Amino acid sequence: MQSTSPKESAFEPPPQTFPTQGDRQYSLHKEIMSTQSNFTALDWGYSYPLIFHLNLEIPAFFVSYRWWEDEATTVFWAFDIQEIRRVIQFKLFSDENFPRTSLCARTVDTIDSFLVALSEPHEYQLLGNLSHIQRVEEILRRSSIPPFQPIPWSWLPPRTRITLDAREIAAAIDAESHFHFRQIAFEEFVRAALGYKAVFVEWFLQQHAALYIMLQDHLSAYKEDIPLYTEVEKHLRSRSPFAHRALVQCLLAVRHGGYRDMPKPNTAGFEFIAGPIQALFKDQPGRLTTMLKILSVLAMKFRRQYIHAPTMDWKTPFDTSIPFLNDYLESTSPKDLARSIRGLDEHSFAELTRQSLIAEDAIVGQLLDQWRILSISIWECCAALPNMVPYLQECAQSLLATRDYHSLTAIIKGLHTYTVLTTRPASTDIPQGNAITLETLVPREILSLMSPAENFASYRQHYQKYPGIPFLIAHTRDHEKNGESVLQPVFQYLQSTK
Repeated sequence: MQSTSPKESAFEPPPQTFPTQGDRQYSLHKEIMSTQSNFTALDWGYSYPLIFHLNLEIPAFFVSYRWWEDEATTVFWAFDIQEIRRVIQFKLFSDENFPRTSLCARTVDTIDSFLVALSEPHEYQLLGNLSHIQRVEEILRRSSIPPFQPIPWSWLPPRTRITLDAREIAAAIDAESHFHFRQIAFEEFVRAALGYKAVFVEWFLQQHAALYIMLQDHLSAYKEDIPLYTEVEKHLRSRSPFAHRALVQCLLAVRHGGYRDMPKPNTAGFEFIAGPIQALFKDQPGRLTTMLKILSVLAMKFRRQYIHAPTMDWKTPFDTSIPFLNDYLESTSPKDLARSIRGLDEHSFAELTRQSLIAEDAIVGQLLDQWRILSISIWECCAALPNMVPYLQECAQSLLATRDYHSLTAIIKGLHTYTVLTTRPASTDIPQGNAITLETLVPREILSLMSPAENFASYRQHYQKYPGIPFLIAHTRDHEKNGESVLQPVFQYLQSTK
């Protein structure tokens, strides 16, 4: 007689499921699953349907000619190590040995200069003892993203017979899914979006397949939990689409085709990130060095939006627009960039009126948001492309000369944020006390003019003599404190532009 004890039923194999036409069968390796479940599919001798396919989670992408691969060859025969580093970083080619063979073919002196450019002064002596091949390997190591380190799924279904909340379970599953998403480098998403092998992304899908197996094992053993996880499914609909699909497929399996009314995904799971990346390559063909600069900045934006975010937005498409970057890439000089920026600002401020400024309406709010987005974009661009800093320093001086205080202050803010976040401990034996001294990236006369002391008092005094496109934060605060009369210089400037 078969036992119906819950403890004993937990050791029984789950009902065997049969894949629909087109499904493939697979079993996870014991060493992967051993940390996730006491009994794996192989222990029971059963296999499970493969519910995740990378090619189905990435939108279809077809190009007749992979222009970036040919351009990568050209970059490797040039002498710009930063461009070479970015080609290695994103690895947009099929042959993984391509960078190695290309660099090995370069002269010893060239490779030496490349490695020096990627090194700190205190490393020169040690690196000087390396052979030609070793120096090539060191360049590859310093230019590549960190190697893949598989981290297995760790959330397990909580034990039964205790009070469980469906919303809390859904939140915990979503948090685990977000954790595994954080392990995927942006560069891997770019590779996956263009149809290349992406180990990080494949591992992410494999861990959600593990979730499916564990949930099916659990609900096959503890059928009394099926109503609870039916509620969990509803809460997961607005969360991780991968975790949601794993649970949906599990519920369909344990109820043998029941719950046919549950929503089915009709888009690729990574549509929100891969789709915008694919659009970039369709919109800007034949510009690899420019594309890699854009992708480098987007990598910073990706980390801020998804890696460091407390919650995950699985639906909204990744915004690949980068304010100001295209103007920078297309400019011929810092003054030319300043002219382009001022032209855009004049257009943006054309709608600002006396009434809007007094009421601080939506137009003012939009301009303030624009300023904040621009300052963040400046920081991200500098962090991804440090060579841009001197260019922006000259641009800031031109903006001051043309009285565009709106973008001038955004650039100063962005440069300051970059300085704060890249400051390293001083490598000196001289005691520094309790102070942190930041590198000054903006001329001191501009810094003193834009000092935030007393609500930017120096700037407001300067503005009375030299009005221009205003720095609204200072003026709106002054208006709130001292009334409408303090806005008179801004009113006069706005009137002069009509």
